[in-house]
Amino acid sequence: MTDAVKVALAQVDLVVGDVAGNTAKIIEHAQRARDADKADIVVFPELAVCGYPPEDLLFHAGLRHDVEAAVAKIRDEVFGIAIVLGFPEYDDEQIYNACAVLHDGHVIAHYRKHLLPNYSVFDEERYFTAGKEAAVFKLGGIRLGITICEDIWAPGPIARAHTAGAECVLVINGSPFEIESQQKRENAVRQRVAEVGIPVVYVNHVGGQDELVFDGGSFVMDADGQITSRARSFEEGLQTIMLEGDARGVVPKGGRIAQPKDDIARIYKALVLGTRDYVMNHGFPGVVIGLSGGIDSALVLAVACDAIGADKVRAVQMPFRYTSTMSQEDSARQADTFGVSYDVIPIEPMYEATIKQLHPVLGDTEPDATEENIQARCRGLLLMAISNKTGRMLLTTGNKSEMAVGYATLYGDMAGGFAPIKDCSKTLVYALARYRNTLGDAIPERVITRPPSAELRPDQKDTDSLPDYDILDPILEAFIEEDLSVAEITDRGFDRAVVIRVLEMVKRNEYKRRQAPPGVRISRRAFGRDWRYPITSGYKFPT
Repeated sequence: MTDAVKVALAQVDLVVGDVAGNTAKIIEHAQRARDADKADIVVFPELAVCGYPPEDLLFHAGLRHDVEAAVAKIRDEVFGIAIVLGFPEYDDEQIYNACAVLHDGHVIAHYRKHLLPNYSVFDEERYFTAGKEAAVFKLGGIRLGITICEDIWAPGPIARAHTAGAECVLVINGSPFEIESQQKRENAVRQRVAEVGIPVVYVNHVGGQDELVFDGGSFVMDADGQITSRARSFEEGLQTIMLEGDARGVVPKGGRIAQPKDDIARIYKALVLGTRDYVMNHGFPGVVIGLSGGIDSALVLAVACDAIGADKVRAVQMPFRYTSTMSQEDSARQADTFGVSYDVIPIEPMYEATIKQLHPVLGDTEPDATEENIQARCRGLLLMAISNKTGRMLLTTGNKSEMAVGYATLYGDMAGGFAPIKDCSKTLVYALARYRNTLGDAIPERVITRPPSAELRPDQKDTDSLPDYDILDPILEAFIEEDLSVAEITDRGFDRAVVIRVLEMVKRNEYKRRQAPPGVRISRRAFGRDWRYPITSGYKFPT
């Protein structure tokens, strides 16, 4: 008789700190895997009980109590199926990123994460103590090993599991999205499989958590390094596969293989999922957006409507003397296309009153950026008032290019609670807008094709203050995501003076970025938890 285990991969959206809600979801999915899918074992993502990443919440005594009670509840209430469950384990003064296999009221295996990532968005050495021991258990005649996320990115942990007798390894993960994340994961697992010659079942978290988006993409790889099953990205679900063992080893069978979408489609899905979970998990009844008639706010409106539904979105146009008729027409058209609540509130009276009040202090000085910023702050005041009164969260509409060089107004267009396109360069914003229009009319074509302008002074264009975006964005990417020097960026064909000017703007505007709201991370390095440049810096870029 062939040894066999039916495995359910539980790609679920769990909320950091909501131990009770996560526990209910875990129990529900375990019971569904048992009853509907006839699975023998169900595998949940890393730190499923408390959500990932829990950060300093781990130090709270109340969380420890809740987690320990939850693990006991799951162990004692779910029978007839084994559960691979990730949770923070407290042992005296130590905390471990741990995993237990629960089966019919017993813990049949226990594992503590060996490798603690401490780079990019990860800070696990701050919280956890590393484990050392392998964990292997037998189910359906097959010996299954366990590792956790980072453990699969280096040879040691899976080799220890193999040495301990594992014929297949289950890997639970909290691996966040970035543009090339799925390919990187599969390449890393393929390398480990080549080293030990056994299949791997990889289960990843899905959902948004503050700046991070977890895209799922759970998969199964056989001993030859071939994908035999892959879950859809950015979607919750249970996927079952069969592990069959004989004298030649364990072979995974069954399951669908979802094909990865192209980069732009995946980024758009990440923006939608990150925005949805941020708004909904905070309990906001909806959002409000300043709709200018430009490309950035047009894309944010589309993302918001796709994330939470047009009925929960309110758009506001706030024209001034410099706002073109085209911008007003296009804003109204897009609001009508989506069917969102739409208001028009001119800011001329507020602006004039502000200038009048400032006259005794500022006198008859020549207009400059001060007057432009007053316009943006009038708009920010109106939007925040609507947010306060209605309870809707204000979404900001700034992009990464603007955030990098400070082309934004503190307490004006930077005001808000969440920034969906904060990590998207201007050139990426255009690509995303065109992609969204392939799904149905969303953004008027001339919003995409017209030269970008803040419309804060007559005939203003972004290029009055910045290099063309096809020059600016590659320079920013080279500096922010690749850490290249002035000389290295110049060697790519860019004018040295332009490179220095751009990098000086990035350095000078760190104080603004520290006051910006969080936003969805989609790149290798976003402004936020994995960008930690000093605000005060005497560093000089070589001229």
